[in-house]
Amino acid sequence: MGETVSDDLADQLVSTCRTTVGDELRSVTYFTEDDEEQLYLREDLESDADLVGFADNERLGFRSQTLYEETELGPYQFTMRVFDHGYLTRVIVGDRGAFVTTDAMEMDRFKELASALRSVLAEETDD
Repeated sequence: MGETVSDDLADQLVSTCRTTVGDELRSVTYFTEDDEEQLYLREDLESDADLVGFADNERLGFRSQTLYEETELGPYQFTMRVFDHGYLTRVIVGDRGAFVTTDAMEMDRFKELASALRSVLAEETDD
């Protein structure tokens, strides 16, 4: 993969998403405050998306997770963005995050996806 993420973590994230989402998975991107790396792009899609722009927008979540600490809503879990042709799900744990794009799916599958991503990102943070 690249310098942003270890090959092991990249493989775990993509494998987790493929297992949870299946054929509806469109892309997987890992990001930090300073960098981003697309780990997976479904082969029927073009690689012309503004990855840096998407990542810059999703980085706002680092500030949001701090803002939402100590609220009556409980801990931040994940963010979903809904589009005409699919969804973007963002999960942040500590100083790292991932966003995943998918085709339309049932809501429960997004919860499963976010929980699985959170587990993989948290394991890496503990190392």
